[in-house]
Amino acid sequence: MRMKWAVAAATIGACAVAVAPAGIAGADETAQDVISRLQDQGYTVTIDKIGTGPIDTCTVTSVRNPQTVSQLVPYVGPGLGGDRILVPQTTSQTISVSLNCPR
Repeated sequence: MRMKWAVAAATIGACAVAVAPAGIAGADETAQDVISRLQDQGYTVTIDKIGTGPIDTCTVTSVRNPQTVSQLVPYVGPGLGGDRILVPQTTSQTISVSLNCPR
């Protein structure tokens, strides 16, 4: 029983690290770099754009609202009779990026 909870606690701790906010753009990152980095981290990126310029002229003004949706899935442990516990699994992640794109 204690082993089940230790595994569950470790899994929840690992998931908490995975859903930490991604942070904002660095000074040397382009808007496309920021969007690509967030997508590589598993986020679906929503873009709010001010201005009509192309993306290579845009600067990132904010990165906000990281949302993670997860569901509990069964985990079969190594105990007698295959003890089962529920552990969280991320099903989707979204984040918003605001861009200023002067012409």
